[in-house]
Order: sequence, then C-alpha cells, then structure tokens
Amino acid sequence: MPSLPEHPEPAASASPPAAPWWETGVIYQIYPRSFQDSNGDGIGDLEGIRRRLDYVSHLGVDAIWLSPIFPSPMADFGYDVADYRGVAAMFGDLAQFDRLLAEAHAKGLRILLDFVPNHSSTQHPWFVESRSSRTNPKRDWYIWRDGAPGGGPPNNWTSDMGGSSWEFDPATGQYYLHAFLKEQADLNWRNPEVRAAMMDVLRFWFDRGVDGFRIDVMWHAIKAQGLPDNPPNPDYAPGMGEKYKVLQTHSTDQPEVHEIARDFRALADSYGERLLVGEIFLPLPKLMEYYGTPAMPGVHLPFNFQLLEAPHWNAGALARIIADYEAALPPGGWPNWVMGSHDAPRIAGKLGEAQARVAAMLLLTLRGTPTLYQGDELGIGVVEIPPDRIRDPQDLRQPGLGLGRDGARTPMRWDAGAHAGFSAAEPWLPLGDDWRTRNVAVQDAEPGSMLALYRRLLAIRRANPALNRGTLSSVAADQDVLRYERSDGSDRFLIALNMTSAERQLMLPEGADVAELVISTIPGRSFDGRLAPDEGVILRMTHH
Repeated sequence: MPSLPEHPEPAASASPPAAPWWETGVIYQIYPRSFQDSNGDGIGDLEGIRRRLDYVSHLGVDAIWLSPIFPSPMADFGYDVADYRGVAAMFGDLAQFDRLLAEAHAKGLRILLDFVPNHSSTQHPWFVESRSSRTNPKRDWYIWRDGAPGGGPPNNWTSDMGGSSWEFDPATGQYYLHAFLKEQADLNWRNPEVRAAMMDVLRFWFDRGVDGFRIDVMWHAIKAQGLPDNPPNPDYAPGMGEKYKVLQTHSTDQPEVHEIARDFRALADSYGERLLVGEIFLPLPKLMEYYGTPAMPGVHLPFNFQLLEAPHWNAGALARIIADYEAALPPGGWPNWVMGSHDAPRIAGKLGEAQARVAAMLLLTLRGTPTLYQGDELGIGVVEIPPDRIRDPQDLRQPGLGLGRDGARTPMRWDAGAHAGFSAAEPWLPLGDDWRTRNVAVQDAEPGSMLALYRRLLAIRRANPALNRGTLSSVAADQDVLRYERSDGSDRFLIALNMTSAERQLMLPEGADVAELVISTIPGRSFDGRLAPDEGVILRMTHH
C-alpha cells in the first residue's frame, strides 16, 4: 500500500446536524477550585474561568460542566450545599456568574451546573430547622429515626466515606441519615415539599439561562420504605473501604427514583434544549433504566463510566465494553463516554503518555457525547500528594486505602511562571513535579503535543458528521488492535487503535481501501498499512 500523507485539515461538512446540541457536542468538566485563581488566594474562581474562556473555546468543546459553586462549608468541597441559589464567596457572586454565563454564550459555549439533590450541608437553613426539634415543620425534610431497640444506629447502612450512614443528634435523641459525610444530611425525597423546593432550585438556574445540570449521585436520591438492613456483601475484604461491607440494595436505586427523573426531565424540556446528565454508578442494565421510557423519559445522558473503570486496557476488553453498551441502549437512547473526572485517577497516570493519546482518540471517535476533564488534554499524570497536603475527606477518613481524589484535582498548569500561572499564591493543592514542562504554554508551541492532538481530534470530530452523529459498526479486536467504523451516508471512517507497544499490521475491512490518513496519534506519521507501537489512526475509507 502506498504511503499516505497526513491530511492537514478535516473536510468541512455542508449539512448542519438536526439534533440536540449535545448529540454532536463535547462537554468539558471544570473543577472551579483548580482552573484559574483571579484574586491570589490560591483557589480558583469564576472570574478566573471567565478569563480562560478563550482557551476552552479554542480547544473545540461545546459545553462546560462546573463542579459545585454554591455556598458551602466545603466539608466535601462543595458537594455539601448550604444554599442552592447562591455562589460561594471563594468563587465569586451571582453577578460574576451571570457575566461568566453571558460571555460563555457569546462564545458559543454552554454552561452546566452540578446539582446535588441527595443531600445538603448540615449548615443549610433547612437542616438547621429540621434538627431544632422533633416537631419542626422541616423535620421530615430529612431522614430521622430512633436508634435500634438495643441501642446504636437504626440499621446497618454504611457511608460511602466510611463508617455508619447514621449520626446521632443528642439534642433531639434521634439519628439522621447521611450517605456520605456526617456534614451531608440526606434529604427525604418522599416528602412532596422537598421535591417542590428542589424543582424550584432548578427553575431558579434555568431562569438565569443555565443550559443544564449534571445531577450528583442520582441513584441515591430515594431510599426503600422502612429502611431495612442492607444484605452483607459476600465479596467484602478488608482494604476495599467500609462502604463495601454491605450491598446498597435498599439505600440506592429504588424504583421511585425514576419518578424524580421524570419530573426533572419534564421541567428541563419545558425550557427548550436543556441537558440533564445523571451520575449513576450501576451495572449496565440498571444504568439504562435511567433513560426512562417514551411514556416516562428520564435524564438525557446517564453517565457511562465504563472506559474510566475498565479493569483491563486491551483491545478485546474494550471491544466488549463498546459492543455491550451499544447493544444495551434503549430505543432513542443517546450514548455518552467519560474518560476522566474529579473523582478518578488521571487516565495518563494509569496508561502512560503513549496510550493516553490512544485513549483520547477512542473517546473522541466513539458514537455518543464525550466528557473531557480539565488537564487530561495536557496529559497530566500521577501527582503525588504529600501527607500534610491531603485535603480529600475520603482519604483523610480512610487513610492508606488509595481512595484519595486530590491527585485528580490539582491545579491547571498554564505556563512555567510562578505557580504555573494558576495563582499569584501557593495553590491549595500541589502542582506536581513536571508542571514547568507540561503546561498549556509549552504545549501551545509544540505541534506534536497532547494539547495539539486534542484540538485536532475535536476539530475533525466537529467537521465530520460521521464522527459525531454517524453510525458505529464493525467493532472488533484483531491482534491487539481495536477497530471500528463510523459512517454517515457515503462518508466512512475506520478508527484503528494499537493497544500495545509493538508494531501491528492493520487488517482492513472486506472491500475497503484507504483514501487518506486523516490523523495519527503520532505526529508526522504517514500510513503504510502498519500501526506503529501505541498508535491510533483515523482513516477515510473508500469501497471497491
């Protein structure tokens, strides 16, 4: 086969997509504490994000998802909300949020907020009232119970942060439920007043112009009637984390949660093209239920974490993940893929630089909406957190189990100046060892950098309907090469990903020829029928 030059620019499409924006779009998660500090306190803020909007826009994404920005004591870094209708002072104020939203919209970027419906901070006025007395009108807004007959917590439920899910309140002599920290009290979603109040929260932000929400731990939002004990986990072993002692059979994923999803969806749809993304860690058949049904639609995108959690990074395992996920989708269900988040180890840290490039091509060429996490486009890897700099309560409560999330939350590296251009002060978390050489300014100047690869992939995806809205077919694993086709009409692309550090021959589909190499993960490569070690390619195909 003759050597093919790398195609310099993707061919533009003449037909605009007739689909909701998220079906052709890409979401970019920003962790506000760690993106850009504008006021020199070592913590990122909304004004910092506003100043970096050109960077996000130039990257080529369509929407920004902001981790929580609401007023909070920050016991769990904003996932303990004390006011659902405000902005934490460390991040700015509502006027700064409105300005960020307006400027993002002016640049063609949408904004999603992180909605935390399962629990509030124990400093939220609702909980302060609820715990003030057993007869307070808001007592039933949270889940209060007497202790077990012999003393101790009402049942055996475990907190995801370790220990019991119950905290005793001496003032009223009862326990309240918390699936996470004791500072995060679970709301009672069986109470219609709670549902109405939280729907009003969504309306408040939709009325401001927010484009959608990522809904935190959505599968937790309602509990089984009677709060029975959870069954013991037969596979539990010390070192797994205390939350795994029992199976969360009665404390999560109750049938009534789909009524809540239906109400959220009806409200979102009443505002036009607004997106709801549900955070749901469940097996595939259960996950798919969160799409709902035609009669009772659920969230638009139940988050698909399978690439993030893949136990084996090889062609066979990934081909099965992709095929099984596609086969499980309900009619009309739009897929989505996630490779990084503020809760998971960095993909480049797990796979190394070369396979992280392959992972980028995988994420951005599969059928469905991709979500990128800030800094993955730089290939930020493992950042060691010294013991005295650990901030994650999950790590502090269960030390030594490897549960810490701080490594994924370290500040964005903008340049080689003081504190990587993130702040004028010492950042709230360390930057890592390689920030002077792995940052935006350095990679901006390198045509072969990870950042350049992400920008090219995003541009190619945007310009070719086959790679965003197109069909996915022929998923196969061949001699450590994962390959699949994306097509739209006569436009046909083959994506081939060499998952090993050895050269591989590429097997072309029957009756197909390579018209051009659109892009390789390895700069300056031409295509001769072989895949270099750790190489991914997008090939434009023709039939013969």
